Amino acid sequence: MTDAIVRDSNGTQLNEGDSGTLTKDLKVKGTSETIKRGTLVKNIRLISNPGEIEGNTRQVKGLVLKTEFLKKA
Repeated sequence: MTDAIVRDSNGTQLNEGDSGTLTKDLKVKGTSETIKRGTLVKNIRLISNPGEIEGNTRQVKGLVLKTEFLKKA
C-alpha cells in the first residue's frame, strides 16, 4: 500500500472501510452481471493502484472498480 491519496469522481478522499455509490452502469467482466448506477459499494479497500479500489456489492464480492465510477456515500 502506498501513501497516495485516493479520490472518488467528485474529488472526495476515500479511506479504508468507506462506502460509495456507482455513478454509471457497469458490466462485470467474466459474468453476465451488470451493476446499475446508484448501487452501494461497501467496505472499500484501497489497493496498490491509487486509481482503483476493491469493494463488495450485494451481487458481487471482491469487485475491483476504477475510482472515476464511484462517489463517496
